[in-house]
Amino acid sequence: MESLPREQLITNMQNSFQTYINQYGVDHIGIFEEEGQDDYYYLGYTVKKAGKTYHIHSPYRKDSHGDLSPIVNEWTIESDEPQKQDLKGYHSLDSALRDI
Repeated sequence: MESLPREQLITNMQNSFQTYINQYGVDHIGIFEEEGQDDYYYLGYTVKKAGKTYHIHSPYRKDSHGDLSPIVNEWTIESDEPQKQDLKGYHSLDSALRDI
């Protein structure tokens, strides 16, 4: 899979904010980033909807130049509610957004 600069991925994601707000009725959307162990990096969206916050992300591998390549096309939804388990296995961002 192709590696892309982190900044380019984020710019591409930011260009879709308004579409997701309109299409899924979310209150706010932003970028989610988290360094994982070893060369793992998680990139996705922080979404606020109906007073709840969700982190919807996908795993990437970070190379020595800081470029990112997707590991699998799978999205995870994390809720800010501590008692809720992460929801994994979404094969598209659209399916994850529909589920919140």
